[in-house]
Amino acid sequence: MSRAFVSKTQKRSPSEDFLRMVAERFRVLGEPMRLRILHALIDGEKSVTELVEATGATQANVSRHLQTLAGTGILGRRKEGLRVFYRIRDQSVLDLCDHVCGSLDRDLRERTKALR
Repeated sequence: MSRAFVSKTQKRSPSEDFLRMVAERFRVLGEPMRLRILHALIDGEKSVTELVEATGATQANVSRHLQTLAGTGILGRRKEGLRVFYRIRDQSVLDLCDHVCGSLDRDLRERTKALR
């Protein structure tokens, strides 16, 4: 993520439009099925059928979430005949997920340690 949002030396606040875009990105990533789809795509491009198998969801459900992820630029897509393939287009999303997962892991370990 750009340091433009979190910089302590920034002289002016982010614009309302920019904050809305940030909030929209978090809203899109705030859906567990979309995170499952991203996880399934970590190793590379997959077809819709492969994503249905990887997530255990219905094709209609997966397609709906793929449309949202592609519409926000997080995923890219290409067509090959009748098949559609998706890939992670915005790699910074993986960095964000790694950061959040690492933070949660540390928090859970600290809580577990405190309970002992």
